[in-house]
This record gives sequence, C-alpha cells and structure tokens, in this order.
Amino acid sequence: MGKSDTRWFVHDRFGMFIHWGIYAMPARHEWVKQREEMSDEKYDIYFKYFNPDLFDATQWAKIAKQAGMKYAVITTKHHDGFCLFDSKYTDYKATNTPAKRDLIREFVDAFRSEGLKIGFYYSLIDWHHPHFTIDSLHVLRNHPEREKLNQSRDMNKYREYLHNQVRELLTNYGKIDIIWFDFSYPPRPNAPADWVGKGRQDWDSENLVKLVRSLQPHIIMNNRLDLPDQWDFLTPEQIGVPEALTVDGKPVVWEACHTFSGSWGYHRDEESWKSVDVLVKMLIDCVSKDGNLLLNVGPTARGEFDNRALERLKGIGEWMRYHSRSIYGCTKAPDEFKAPNDCRLTYNPETNRLYIHIFSWPFKFLKVDFGDRIEYAQLLNDGSEIPLQKIKYPYVRTADKEEEIQMETLILPVKKPDVCVPVIEVFLK
Repeated sequence: MGKSDTRWFVHDRFGMFIHWGIYAMPARHEWVKQREEMSDEKYDIYFKYFNPDLFDATQWAKIAKQAGMKYAVITTKHHDGFCLFDSKYTDYKATNTPAKRDLIREFVDAFRSEGLKIGFYYSLIDWHHPHFTIDSLHVLRNHPEREKLNQSRDMNKYREYLHNQVRELLTNYGKIDIIWFDFSYPPRPNAPADWVGKGRQDWDSENLVKLVRSLQPHIIMNNRLDLPDQWDFLTPEQIGVPEALTVDGKPVVWEACHTFSGSWGYHRDEESWKSVDVLVKMLIDCVSKDGNLLLNVGPTARGEFDNRALERLKGIGEWMRYHSRSIYGCTKAPDEFKAPNDCRLTYNPETNRLYIHIFSWPFKFLKVDFGDRIEYAQLLNDGSEIPLQKIKYPYVRTADKEEEIQMETLILPVKKPDVCVPVIEVFLK
C-alpha cells in the first residue's frame, strides 16, 4: 500500500503520542470547544493565558526513552486550530501566547537528541479558521444561521492554508519520520440525510500526498486522508485488534493508538485510567499480531506529564528494561506455533527466538505443542532456566476407560516472578 520503507517502524514497535494544546487549560477533553459549542470569544481565554512555564522537552524525551518508546508523534495542530509551531500563515500559535516559544522546535530538538524518531500529527480539521466550512462536526453545527455563515467561507482558501502549513512542518524542522493526518469523515451509507462531512476532495488529498512525498520521500504516512491505497500504515483507534490486519488478504503494517484513560488531551477529573498491567498487555498483544502501539500522554497546561501518566510510564519502563527483546524486532509467531492458554507469542526472525508472554500465571505446568522445537528456555526477567519435560496427563474418555497422554511441558516456579507479565524466552532448534 505504502511507498516508504517501514522496516524501522516495524522493528521499534512502541511510540509515544502527545496531545497538547490550549485545551489542556479547561482540562476536560481535547474536544471541549466542540462538545460545549464554545464561541471563539469564549475559547480565546485559553489562548490569552496559555503559559506552559514548566515545559521541559528534554525531560519529556527522557521519560519516553525510559519507558521503552522509540518514536514520538505530537499534535502540531489539533481540531481547534491552535498551532504549537511558529507558522507564518496564522497568528493562532504558541509564539503569540504568553509561552512566546515555538514548542514544536523544542520537542523536535530534544527528542531527536535522545535518539527518538520524530512524528508530526496534523489535524485536517480546523474549527478556528474562518474559511473552514461548517459541517456536522463543527463547533457551529447547531447555529441557527449556519447556512448563511457558510456563504462567506471558502474551502479553497482553507485547503491552501492546510497545504502551506504541511509544507512548513516538513521544511522547517529537519528530517521527520512520520506524518499522522487526522481525520476524514465523508458521509457514510447509514448517515442521516442532513449529515455533512469532509473527505479527500476537501483536503485535496492526492496533491497533499504528492507534496509530502516530494518534501520528505522517506516519511511514513497514516491512512486518514480518505485514500484507499496511498498510505504506509493503518491506525485502529481505541480498540483491541483481534488478529493481524490484512487488506485484500495481504498483511499490512498497522499501529493501534490508545490513551491511558478516556481522553487524549489532559483531563483532570477523568478516572478510567488503565493499569500498568493492562497497558503492558496491550503492547504485547499488538506485537503478537504484527502491530505497533502508540500510547498517548496528555500534558498539563503548565507543560508536565501528570503523576498518573508518570506512574504508568515508569511501570512500563520497568517491564521493558527486562523484556524489550520480546518486543523490539519481533513479530507474529509463525503459524506452526500455537500460543498456550492465556499467553501471547512474539517471534524474532533474526535471532530465531520465540517469546511466551504469560498473561495468567498457571500452577507449575505450561503445556506447549512445540516442545520438539525447543532447545532451551529461560525466564527473560532474570535469565533463569525453565526446564522442559514430558509429563503424563490422565485423560478420561469414558466412565470405565482412562488414557494417559504425554505432553511437552515447561516447568514453572510456583511463585509468579515479580513482574507484571512474565516472559519465557525460547531458543529454537
């Protein structure tokens, strides 16, 4: 599908998403302007006072790296139209707030210096731009004079603005590894008759792709421009993917994007935060199905990751310190290997090692149907041997006849290792 080399992306597997903007100030979801149908005048109070005085891009980069993340994607502009970068095409940007800084420049320099690859999220949507036509997702969707207001709006001018800003982002900040557009919403067959969306013609997606490829030919691009085949990776959002993704029967590169909680932007009072165990299992599950995980942080209005996020990133990093080689460079196990109960398998084709991630710790015995392929096995957290034995298991077929079957079995310690998800590293013959 895509036109760029995704090998680094498939190898690295784990990235940080960062949703940050003036919506961190109301601190009740990044769609707050749209959800509450705020006027520009009301929302402008956040622009007037946005001052992330505690923002330290180097600290962010170190936290991401310690969590085991290899790349980061930041919102250069979200749906509210506010730009974290110093664009010459708008005054609605961080350099005109009390911050008085190009925050994207600081992000790029810091993350690049820590060896992380750089991704730019850019919203195709813009509820602030005067020529972005009012549709069914717009802040003014319920305005009594919506049609009249649209008469003075010209999407051609907005399209030009969109393309100019993408040109800036891919010209002024050096090598960018990922461009993450968000999002198209053309009318669906089951949509209400009066529903108005936007898609490839509104963004001039064909020419936008040509622009991106001409400026940074190596860049990898997501699939949200409403084009069937001009993308490098798919982006399932906030869902558990049941199996490796394919298009027309062929495997494709994909990345699941998830939040710690129910919000992408900083949400002070949101409490449905996932545990470290759940987040680690999400990462493992993605890799076991040939996918990546892009895990989101919503920094505060003062420019820090809040304690809930820091706690989870630290916990993930502690697990990754011992288990990263079951993630980096790994992929779905060959079909000949069937995962034992309550387990996920990943496989490194270069080292020919299989990794058994045990989601639910069993009592002593882990039956495997590929024992004849195992040369040696060890717990990955401490390198201690996990013996392989043939164990006889009674199997009652009828009331009066009992058979014994022999199965290759990994002999586990009774006590679960002190890690959230234990991993057995299998050296294959």
